[in-house]
Amino acid sequence: MIKQPCLNEHEVLLEQFIPDHVFLYVTKGTIYGYDGSRTYTLQEGDYCVVRKNRLARYNSEKGAAFHRIFFCFDETFIRGFQEKYQLKAGSLKTPGNLKTNDTFIKIRDNDMVPAFIHSLLPYTDATGRLLPAFEDVKYEELMILLLHVQPELADLFFDYAPPQKINLEEFMQRNYKFNVNITRFAYLTGRSLSAFKRDFKAIFHQSPNQWLIQRRLQEAYVLIEQGNKKASEIYIELGFEDLSHFSLAFKKLFGIRPTELAKKG
Repeated sequence: MIKQPCLNEHEVLLEQFIPDHVFLYVTKGTIYGYDGSRTYTLQEGDYCVVRKNRLARYNSEKGAAFHRIFFCFDETFIRGFQEKYQLKAGSLKTPGNLKTNDTFIKIRDNDMVPAFIHSLLPYTDATGRLLPAFEDVKYEELMILLLHVQPELADLFFDYAPPQKINLEEFMQRNYKFNVNITRFAYLTGRSLSAFKRDFKAIFHQSPNQWLIQRRLQEAYVLIEQGNKKASEIYIELGFEDLSHFSLAFKKLFGIRPTELAKKG
């Protein structure tokens, strides 16, 4: 977890497990987020809270630069903040509890959050990170602003429960493209690793690793044959880290290399 906010990096972001709630502000360009169910678009000046314990992929258009600022609110900070200000979920005056289950939660338009972002510059070093002396106070200031603008976020921030047991088949069919380890999949479905493997075998009649590779390759076949995609365009988004490994696994399953299938199309 990166504790300090980053003010001006623009490297390509691929995918990750989100272990802590993250505040994200786009200062340049456009970011597209994907959580296995839907795509979110964040343009310059947009900001949101990315929900913890989710899988997400976010990136810009190919080759397009983008800048963003993000704050990672870990549980230690939130618990300390909650105790300091004697707050709890549902204690703030709200028009209703947080009803969205979105991974990227848009914050209502207001003048205070952009003003806060603009105020950060004098408190940063040459790399764009907050100076240590101001880090705690700026984190608290942002949390206060978010709860003032959108009080129902208290239901999100002050909920420390781990993921509950959910439908494993539905979850895996939605998230098989994400390149995370089996332990992470188990945690997100509310299971121990042993229970996850047992339930997985009962549903899919394969081990998780076997099923993941086969499911990803099946999707790749469709994208190449029917979508005219190149292997180099899709292997990362399908959970493979290496193009040559993807090509070898593809040939092993289908008896043909991705490039040969593309030529047939």
